[in-house]
Amino acid sequence: MNIKQFVKDLFVKAGFESVEVSVDENNHKISLVIDDEVFRSHIPEILQPTEYLLNLIFKKENQPPYVIDLNYYRKERERIIVELAKAGAKKAKVTKQEVVLPPMNSYERRLVHMEIASNPDLKTESVGVGRERHVVIKPIEN
Repeated sequence: MNIKQFVKDLFVKAGFESVEVSVDENNHKISLVIDDEVFRSHIPEILQPTEYLLNLIFKKENQPPYVIDLNYYRKERERIIVELAKAGAKKAKVTKQEVVLPPMNSYERRLVHMEIASNPDLKTESVGVGRERHVVIKPIEN
Protein backbone atom coordinates (compact mmCIF):
# COMPACT_ATOMS: atom_id res chain seq x y z
CA MET A 1 0.00 0.00 0.00
CA ASN A 2 1.39 3.39 -1.00
CA ILE A 3 0.21 5.37 2.01
CA LYS A 4 1.07 8.77 0.56
CA GLN A 5 -0.90 8.17 -2.65
CA PHE A 6 -3.79 6.52 -0.80
CA VAL A 7 -4.23 9.48 1.58
CA LYS A 8 -3.92 12.03 -1.23
CA ASP A 9 -6.47 10.18 -3.39
CA LEU A 10 -8.86 9.88 -0.45
CA PHE A 11 -8.91 13.63 0.21
CA VAL A 12 -9.11 14.52 -3.48
CA LYS A 13 -12.12 12.18 -3.80
CA ALA A 14 -13.62 13.92 -0.75
CA GLY A 15 -13.60 17.15 -2.76
CA PHE A 16 -10.42 18.89 -1.67
CA GLU A 17 -8.52 20.22 -4.67
CA SER A 18 -5.20 21.22 -3.15
CA VAL A 19 -3.81 18.38 -1.01
CA GLU A 20 -0.15 17.92 -0.07
CA VAL A 21 0.86 14.75 1.76
CA SER A 22 4.19 13.85 3.31
CA VAL A 23 4.85 10.57 5.11
CA ASP A 24 7.55 9.85 7.67
CA GLU A 25 7.67 6.04 7.61
CA ASN A 26 10.27 5.80 10.40
CA ASN A 27 8.24 7.77 12.94
CA HIS A 28 4.83 6.78 11.55
CA LYS A 29 3.70 10.34 10.93
CA ILE A 30 1.63 11.78 8.09
CA SER A 31 1.46 15.50 7.44
CA LEU A 32 -1.44 16.84 5.37
CA VAL A 33 -1.69 20.37 4.05
CA ILE A 34 -5.11 21.14 2.64
CA ASP A 35 -5.82 24.57 1.20
CA ASP A 36 -9.50 24.95 2.06
CA GLU A 37 -10.96 27.81 4.13
CA VAL A 38 -13.74 25.78 5.78
CA PHE A 39 -11.36 22.92 6.53
CA ARG A 40 -8.78 25.26 8.14
CA SER A 41 -11.33 26.73 10.55
CA HIS A 42 -12.31 23.29 11.90
CA ILE A 43 -8.97 21.49 12.25
CA PRO A 44 -9.18 20.93 16.05
CA GLU A 45 -12.51 19.11 15.61
CA ILE A 46 -11.43 17.24 12.45
CA LEU A 47 -7.98 16.04 13.50
CA GLN A 48 -8.83 13.19 15.89
CA PRO A 49 -11.65 11.65 13.80
CA THR A 50 -9.46 11.87 10.68
CA GLU A 51 -6.62 10.09 12.45
CA TYR A 52 -9.03 7.47 13.80
CA LEU A 53 -10.58 6.72 10.40
CA LEU A 54 -7.24 6.57 8.58
CA ASN A 55 -5.83 4.23 11.20
CA LEU A 56 -8.86 1.95 10.91
CA ILE A 57 -8.16 1.70 7.18
CA PHE A 58 -4.44 1.15 7.79
CA LYS A 59 -5.21 -1.60 10.29
CA LYS A 60 -7.33 -3.46 7.69
CA GLU A 61 -4.35 -3.20 5.31
CA ASN A 62 -1.93 -4.51 7.99
CA GLN A 63 -0.23 -1.14 8.29
CA PRO A 64 0.96 0.36 11.59
CA PRO A 65 -0.95 3.29 13.11
CA TYR A 66 0.16 6.79 12.12
CA VAL A 67 0.03 10.15 13.87
CA ILE A 68 -1.74 12.59 11.58
CA ASP A 69 -1.02 16.32 11.40
CA LEU A 70 -3.36 18.65 9.52
CA ASN A 71 -2.00 21.99 8.26
CA TYR A 72 0.78 21.86 10.88
CA TYR A 73 -1.79 22.13 13.70
CA ARG A 74 -0.30 19.28 15.73
CA LYS A 75 3.27 20.46 15.16
CA GLU A 76 2.40 23.93 16.48
CA ARG A 77 0.45 22.44 19.38
CA GLU A 78 3.47 20.28 20.28
CA ARG A 79 5.67 23.38 20.31
CA ILE A 80 3.23 25.15 22.64
CA ILE A 81 3.01 22.14 25.00
CA VAL A 82 6.81 21.85 25.22
CA GLU A 83 7.07 25.58 25.99
CA LEU A 84 4.38 25.20 28.66
CA ALA A 85 6.32 22.29 30.17
CA LYS A 86 9.54 24.33 30.21
CA ALA A 87 7.78 27.26 31.88
CA GLY A 88 6.20 24.92 34.44
CA ALA A 89 9.57 23.32 35.13
CA LYS A 90 11.20 26.69 35.70
CA LYS A 91 8.41 27.75 38.06
CA ALA A 92 8.60 24.46 40.01
CA LYS A 93 12.37 24.85 40.43
CA VAL A 94 12.17 28.47 41.55
CA THR A 95 9.19 28.15 43.91
CA LYS A 96 9.99 24.57 45.06
CA GLN A 97 6.25 23.89 44.75
CA GLU A 98 4.13 21.69 42.53
CA VAL A 99 2.95 23.19 39.25
CA VAL A 100 -0.38 21.99 37.89
CA LEU A 101 -0.72 22.16 34.11
CA PRO A 102 -4.09 22.39 32.33
CA PRO A 103 -5.92 19.24 31.19
CA MET A 104 -4.38 17.58 28.13
CA ASN A 105 -4.91 14.50 26.02
CA SER A 106 -2.59 11.52 26.51
CA TYR A 107 -0.28 12.48 23.64
CA GLU A 108 0.23 15.99 25.03
CA ARG A 109 0.79 14.68 28.57
CA ARG A 110 3.43 12.32 27.18
CA LEU A 111 5.21 15.30 25.60
CA VAL A 112 5.33 16.99 29.02
CA HIS A 113 6.62 13.84 30.75
CA MET A 114 9.35 13.45 28.12
CA GLU A 115 10.39 17.11 28.38
CA ILE A 116 10.63 17.02 32.18
CA ALA A 117 12.34 13.59 32.29
CA SER A 118 15.64 15.18 31.29
CA ASN A 119 15.57 17.33 34.44
CA PRO A 120 16.95 15.44 37.49
CA ASP A 121 15.43 17.96 39.96
CA LEU A 122 11.84 17.38 38.84
CA LYS A 123 9.33 14.60 38.35
CA THR A 124 5.90 14.48 36.76
CA GLU A 125 2.66 12.72 37.49
CA SER A 126 -0.59 12.51 35.56
CA VAL A 127 -3.64 12.97 37.78
CA GLY A 128 -7.38 13.24 37.27
CA VAL A 129 -9.73 11.30 35.03
CA GLY A 130 -11.17 11.70 31.57
CA ARG A 131 -11.08 15.17 30.09
CA GLU A 132 -9.76 16.58 33.38
CA ARG A 133 -6.55 14.49 33.36
CA HIS A 134 -3.52 16.74 33.66
CA VAL A 135 0.17 16.74 34.56
CA VAL A 136 1.63 17.93 37.84
CA ILE A 137 5.30 18.93 37.83
CA LYS A 138 6.90 18.28 41.23
CA PRO A 139 10.29 19.28 42.60
CA ILE A 140 12.31 16.34 43.96
CA GLU A 141 13.29 16.77 47.60
CA ASN A 142 17.05 16.32 48.12
